[in-house]
Amino acid sequence: MNINSKIYIAGHTGLVGSNILNKLKNLGYKNIITRDFKDLDLINQQAVEDFFEKYKPEYVFLAAARVGGIWANNTYKAEFIYDNLIIAANIIHASYKYGVKKLLNLGSSCIYPKLAPQPLKEEYLLSGYLEATNEPYAIAKIAAIKLCRYYNEQYNTNFISVMPTNLYGPNDNFNLETGHVLPVLIRKFYLAKLLQENNLDLINKNLNLNLKNIKDIEVELAKFGIYKNKIILWGSGNVYREFLHVSDLVEALIFLMQNYDYKDIGEIINIGTGIDLTIKDLANLIKNISGFAGDIVFDNIKPDGTPQKLLDVSRIKSLGWQPKILLKYGVKQVYESYINLWE
Repeated sequence: MNINSKIYIAGHTGLVGSNILNKLKNLGYKNIITRDFKDLDLINQQAVEDFFEKYKPEYVFLAAARVGGIWANNTYKAEFIYDNLIIAANIIHASYKYGVKKLLNLGSSCIYPKLAPQPLKEEYLLSGYLEATNEPYAIAKIAAIKLCRYYNEQYNTNFISVMPTNLYGPNDNFNLETGHVLPVLIRKFYLAKLLQENNLDLINKNLNLNLKNIKDIEVELAKFGIYKNKIILWGSGNVYREFLHVSDLVEALIFLMQNYDYKDIGEIINIGTGIDLTIKDLANLIKNISGFAGDIVFDNIKPDGTPQKLLDVSRIKSLGWQPKILLKYGVKQVYESYINLWE
């Protein structure tokens, strides 16, 4: 992949895709192809094939997906399996059919069994049962991995699959219902701090409301477990999660695309920090950054998800890549960037 290579980024508006796009532009890549969903429906096979036939990309980053946190995964099960299956199948098949030189398929650490040994090695794939709350998404991602592998074996393509840990960073999804845990916590603590300050204007602006008194605001925020004196979060808070800044991930993706092929990597390769913490510790980290003075309460009736999802990243580190951004600095940066959008 060189400066003049024709590169297609599927999902260029999402967390990963937008950061891939910005990084490639900063590196001087001049021939990047993107399409918004309204202009190219990735669930429509004919539309995808017509696009590939017309533009003939040489390199593809497959970052397009329907994604969300535990609530969204557990609520929109049919959409999560169907959309992700079809998107992956359409792009992978079109990449084979129209001669893409190399494709990078972005997976997820949720592909690993719920009770697999820690840290999670690549060979643990399909060695046990999946976590029920995100099984539809995980199955779609596993199918994409297998599609890449079997196209490589049958057609001698060069499609690689990477499995990142939980991500955060610029252009994340802060939706209180569909977002992942870290950006949702950032928004909840920000709103709780505003509530303590009786800052109706900024709360209304953030939630796109026009409520006139504090009581109505309190009722609205209570729907999301946000109160003046406490924040209620799902689960026990005792499960462990690993977090990687999206900038570190993008560095790894470009590093792999430039230097390593399927024959070097094999079926999948993990990308993460190799360090995790409890959700309770994460919540306290964000609480301290935000300055919120109330309590954190965990609702044990709600699901926790997988007990731990720590990736074994020894393979990618052996290739010469290392993450650079420490969690406490990365989260502080994202929190400050988020509040600057509103203040």
